[in-house]
Amino acid sequence: METIKFDQQVDAKGLACPMPIVRTKKAMNDLEPGKVLEVQATDKGSTADMKAWAQSTGHQYLGTVEEGEVLKHYLRKATGEEKEEKKHPHVVNNEELQAKLVNNEDILVLDVRESAEYAFQHIPGSKSIPLDELENRLSEVSTDQKIYVVCRTGSRSDLAAQKLTKAGFKKVMNVVPGMSEWGHPTDSVN
Repeated sequence: METIKFDQQVDAKGLACPMPIVRTKKAMNDLEPGKVLEVQATDKGSTADMKAWAQSTGHQYLGTVEEGEVLKHYLRKATGEEKEEKKHPHVVNNEELQAKLVNNEDILVLDVRESAEYAFQHIPGSKSIPLDELENRLSEVSTDQKIYVVCRTGSRSDLAAQKLTKAGFKKVMNVVPGMSEWGHPTDSVN
């Protein structure tokens, strides 16, 4: 199994409820928006607790990986990106992208979410280049291909589409609303 990239780790092994959440909340307060937290716990109830806590606070629960007795929970700190204004002029919705995939059109689906988000759910065949790595990895993307940029809500993909266009890419589309409402097949590490 591939390693899931995270920005900070919390050790809550051996602790019972509510301590894994208490430690998670403290770590999340110190984390920058959009960064990923890995919480290691042994309390079997911590999965439901993490999901509920993330939903109640607006943070994103990405998923949990079990390694022996240890549950590794992945959460992404809320950014407020859902409220940001979109600026890239070329936009398609999820259904339009899905139609292109079904028709086997020659397109690149570029997923600019954090690698941990991608690991737990992504469009089959998509390429993962997190937004903060995009400028350094432009050589991995063909300038001739039609590029459909996807993120969770359409905000990071909007920024990525702007960066690609500025770098000389001509056929760039922002997919809105993105993975938050993707109702079609996905792949994951599990």
